[in-house]
Amino acid sequence: MPDATVVCIGIATLDAIAVVDRLPERGERHEAVEARLAGGGVAATAAVALARLGVDVAFIGRVGDDAAGGFVRDALVADGVEVSGLRVVPGRTPVSLVLVEAGSGERTLVPDVRGLPPLELDDRDVERARYAAWVHVDQTGHPAIARLAAAGVAARVSLDGGNSVRRLDLAGVDLYAPTEAALLARHPGILENALEAALAEGPSLVVATRGAAGSVAGWRRDDGAIVTHAEPAVAGVDIVSTLGAGDAFHGALLAALVRGDDVPQALRWANAAGALACRALDGRTALPTTDELTAFLGQSARRATR
Repeated sequence: MPDATVVCIGIATLDAIAVVDRLPERGERHEAVEARLAGGGVAATAAVALARLGVDVAFIGRVGDDAAGGFVRDALVADGVEVSGLRVVPGRTPVSLVLVEAGSGERTLVPDVRGLPPLELDDRDVERARYAAWVHVDQTGHPAIARLAAAGVAARVSLDGGNSVRRLDLAGVDLYAPTEAALLARHPGILENALEAALAEGPSLVVATRGAAGSVAGWRRDDGAIVTHAEPAVAGVDIVSTLGAGDAFHGALLAALVRGDDVPQALRWANAAGALACRALDGRTALPTTDELTAFLGQSARRATR
């Protein structure tokens, strides 16, 4: 069984993406400026981001026994993700219809994710995760946390909390990474207090993405004191689409933590990766390599000192 430093567990989709100058009205035929098909999905795209950054990564999930499933699998393989844990099951591969607003790059999603049974890990999946440094899950992969814990898997667990998770329990999560909006919905009030409240639920690190405002993290030091750090967004990218920016952020954040970066450095790395991912219409084409990300951060630092 191939070893992987990070195992991503969750949803893989086929994205049907169209750029429009405005959202169409009811019953209207509105022509797209551009359209394409691409691989997508929260955990799957994070896996691609990790692979682009040189991290050995495996993906565990399922696709339907349809043409879309073959497309999704082939796209992951082409991007260097190990997919022996991606199972083909009877049903419809998840598909997301995505409308991207020209100019702003903001996107509207219409996902169809009900065509497959719930994801369940088998013994091979558990063993694959057992030898990883990190396991990264999304809203679809979240139930796997309990299965891995019951099997005694010691890998650290990262949860992308940007999408709603039913019966969310953070007790088995080491890194909780929601959007700022999701964090404040769970713990209303001041952001700093929300970070502290989320840490009290079990994670050792909480990182909230803030879109154009960058990201913020909270963690507990060895002496028990809670530290917070806000990292501004990185400028200098012409935004085509924000689709996949959060997935790129999470993949790059894990890549930085794997190589031993401290939290502020990891946030800076992840913010830059999320920004660079916005250069393309789909969520994967513009995911940066390590060399691209390093060069971009160097250029940003030089601009900041002028």
